[in-house]
Amino acid sequence: MTSILIDSDILIEVSRGRDAGLVTKWDSLARSQAVLVCSPVTVAELWHGARPQEHKILEDLFAVIQCVPIDLEIGRRAGDYLRVFAKSHSVELGDALIAATASLHGLELWTRNRRHYPMKGLAFF
Repeated sequence: MTSILIDSDILIEVSRGRDAGLVTKWDSLARSQAVLVCSPVTVAELWHGARPQEHKILEDLFAVIQCVPIDLEIGRRAGDYLRVFAKSHSVELGDALIAATASLHGLELWTRNRRHYPMKGLAFF
């Protein structure tokens, strides 16, 4: 069974429904046996930028996605990623935490911003 960590950019597009191809892919995944997960970083990013009329949509999205907690091991791996990639690739804390979560939990990462994730060994959906 495939487990997929959904990045913020994907959930923004799904919630706004502007990209028909992406929404179709989302619907297909939702009907599959795939386990859909997110990071608390993604929750914070979406709630931070959400308009009041989008709150219900986000609540519905997060109701069908498991949220993987950030723990000590994820924090340490994210710190390693920042040490290596912050200056050379402009990797920021949120992306380092998301990458560490995917890496440590063996999750495929679904993002449109692969350049934010230069880490070796990440699997992308």
